[in-house]
Amino acid sequence: MSEADIPTRAATASTAPFRGTRFYRFAHLVLRVTCFWPYRGFVIGAGRMPTSGAFVIAPTHRSMLDIPWVAMSTPRRIRFMGKASLFRVPVLGWLFTVLGGFPVERDGSDRAPLRDSLRILEGGEPLVVYPEGTRQRGDVIQPLQPGAAYLAIKAQVPIVPVAMYDTERAWRGPGRFPRFGGPGVVLVGTPIVPPVRNGSVVKRELVEQLTAHLHTELQRLYDEARTTQVRR
Repeated sequence: MSEADIPTRAATASTAPFRGTRFYRFAHLVLRVTCFWPYRGFVIGAGRMPTSGAFVIAPTHRSMLDIPWVAMSTPRRIRFMGKASLFRVPVLGWLFTVLGGFPVERDGSDRAPLRDSLRILEGGEPLVVYPEGTRQRGDVIQPLQPGAAYLAIKAQVPIVPVAMYDTERAWRGPGRFPRFGGPGVVLVGTPIVPPVRNGSVVKRELVEQLTAHLHTELQRLYDEARTTQVRR
């Protein structure tokens, strides 16, 4: 990934100051009651989440519950990508936007997500990037895509690895019923400081090194989260 990969058209993600704090706090509580507590979920290491400034949250991805579970690890509003068609639904699109989402076309026609993500980080907000890409299965962290590492180096912000265990069993996604139980584990890792970028171009070798480090940390955290869940 290089500077040339960033599209030049205007970003679609809002970078205006967030003014819906009270509503977000209410929505955060609703998510906790409906999407987290029923699975006996608990967070370990929430204090490792930065309390100010921008950073990339790099979580494991196994379930449709992953966004609300990640949100439980910090009181700050997190930003995340969502299918553009959902944002065109009245009320629902507004709700997703207030909760931190921004639209992405899934057919490959939308080239703006990278630029949107950089603007969000430059605006000082936390951004969720799933380094495994789409939802995966099992206990092995799959090969990571370079996006999270690239954004961290480009914006010079830390990456916070997060492992979530039990979300896959709890609710894989549409067409299946949630399975309450647990306990579910959200394990926040130590922020990874990216290498210093010299010049405007992010070197491929730096992205590869940081991606490899992130992969190692995610696997370690996932294994630890699984062991913690079994012990409880």
